[in-house]
Amino acid sequence: MPTYVGLLRGVNVGGKNKVSMSALRALVESLGHHDVTTYIQSGNVVFTAAKAITPQTLEQAIARKLGLDITLVLRTHAELKQAVKANPFSTADLSKVHVGFMAAKPKPAVVAALDAEQFSPESFAVKGRELYLYLPNGMGRTKLPAYLDRRLKTPTTVRTWNTVLRLLELAGG
Repeated sequence: MPTYVGLLRGVNVGGKNKVSMSALRALVESLGHHDVTTYIQSGNVVFTAAKAITPQTLEQAIARKLGLDITLVLRTHAELKQAVKANPFSTADLSKVHVGFMAAKPKPAVVAALDAEQFSPESFAVKGRELYLYLPNGMGRTKLPAYLDRRLKTPTTVRTWNTVLRLLELAGG
């Protein structure tokens, strides 16, 4: 059975869109998925599924059962493994690296029009449906992710590098 990682966007942030991880686990199990586990309170769920699934299936179930209209980004184990391998900042301080998982691949013209220089020393790279961020001053005060979210025009949910590695481990390494 394929293993999936579901990444909920904008849950349990600043007291908004509260979702208990036990409720999320129960919901995913109720859809017939197996080996369901969650990781930290930011909306990460790892599970196996007997057949291919779509993010929309999970989003609709979350809306129906938990009352939240949120975006869920879905990656297979293989896709997550490839995202880790493709990290363009692998020689940087990894505690400053984040990965944005996009719901869709942005258009090449949109990516080409991004202005990276205005955010230096912060930097980013778009590779397929992943957005890699190097934030030497941390996530707290940076304006780069908000800028990219507005310009890329595709829902994106960001995780720290350590969280990405832990999710890969939970998904089978």
